[in-house]
Amino acid sequence: MKKPRVLVADDKDTILGLFGRILSDKFDVVTATDGQRALALALNDDFDVVVSDIRMPGADGFTVLREIKGAKPEVEVVLMTAFSSVQKAVEAMKEGAYDYLAKPFDPDEALMTIERAAERKRLREQARNLSAVVGNISRFDRLVGKSSAMQQLFELLKRAAAGEATVLIAGESGTGKELAARAVHSQSPRRAGRFVAVNCGAIPESLIESELFGHVRGAFTGAIGDRRGLFEEADGGTLLLDEVGELPLPMQVKLTRALQEHAIRRVGESQERRVSVRVIAATNVDLKAAVASGRFREDLFYRLNVFPVRLPPLRERREDIPVLAAHFLERHRGRYGGSVEGFSPDALSALVRYEWPGNVRELENAVERALAVVDGPRIPIEALPEEIATHARPRLAPDLGRLTYREVVDIARDRVSREYLVALMREFEGSVTHAAERAGMERETLHRLLKRYGLRSDEFKPGR
Repeated sequence: MKKPRVLVADDKDTILGLFGRILSDKFDVVTATDGQRALALALNDDFDVVVSDIRMPGADGFTVLREIKGAKPEVEVVLMTAFSSVQKAVEAMKEGAYDYLAKPFDPDEALMTIERAAERKRLREQARNLSAVVGNISRFDRLVGKSSAMQQLFELLKRAAAGEATVLIAGESGTGKELAARAVHSQSPRRAGRFVAVNCGAIPESLIESELFGHVRGAFTGAIGDRRGLFEEADGGTLLLDEVGELPLPMQVKLTRALQEHAIRRVGESQERRVSVRVIAATNVDLKAAVASGRFREDLFYRLNVFPVRLPPLRERREDIPVLAAHFLERHRGRYGGSVEGFSPDALSALVRYEWPGNVRELENAVERALAVVDGPRIPIEALPEEIATHARPRLAPDLGRLTYREVVDIARDRVSREYLVALMREFEGSVTHAAERAGMERETLHRLLKRYGLRSDEFKPGR
């Protein structure tokens, strides 16, 4: 996969070297030592993110920001500033900068900021091209995804469909276990037969045997006639036992026998009936743990776990979120007038960052809700459920307009790193005066920071 490209502009070799070490594993890094050189590179080449110091020769950071945003608004710009210029950086964000880094900064947080800027650039492009995304969606039956995890899942389900083995599908609620089961059935030799699904946790314990195996007239109060159970309904096809972990233990014994003998006995009947049913079981609980605790029979677990399949939660395949969002938008927008064309970059970014405890089902509900309330061509972040919008905001890009200048400075101060202090003191050969001037802080502040990180200025004197 091609690395995102980052241009770093600063007149200090130590800063450029620091960024080279921070970014080289994940980004293609190009450097410039003055503003004019940075502009020439940025305007004549393609970059995802530009990181620019505010104070440097040739052209300052504000000029770099304005020129790049004017010519290539899709490029994200991150400004670097000393403590004393944080207020200017906040102003620059209002002019279109993605974020700022206050020197000295923490390398890990700098990397995270630039990663998120690059992600925003990518999502902005995806937001503009959702119609093309929908046209290139990778599918297996009704399952959707382009991630490597989903491609591997599709191959596994194809192999499951080709055989007759019992399949156990595990996955969190909302990951699409029933869709996976239907996909196996639709691609299998049994596709001409019926697909029958039952939620084992939704049936009262007193009725579950009759529901699965059927009953004869008079078998119990209310049994006014013979009734076929779901095993017989699915004869020649596929039976999905959803939430199989909720089955009561006595029923687990009878299900084990039915799987072993390929036969069932209706409630109140003495003779067995042969059935040809392919069983797929699904669960959102850890059946091995349930076996260990005595809540699930070990022999039934091994009968079901012949061909295990795990559906990954949405948070493990975030690259599928824009694809799925576009898919659900296409599916539902006709019911709401059909005027919505896509998502704003902020909305798409929020969708990607959210943890999705309800997985794909929750994502579909969020998109449908947004379609119901939005009035415009694109879904803004404000149209998303509050928990998605608020919990997905970048940690390093707070709502600066709501913070005091003192609070902004405190945020910046928290980004101090030992690595930057070492580079700074080496550059000025242990001179606290010159190092503090370059970092834009008082000498006393630099002394406190050196003490905090266990550093002494005389360690950096020539000859040491």
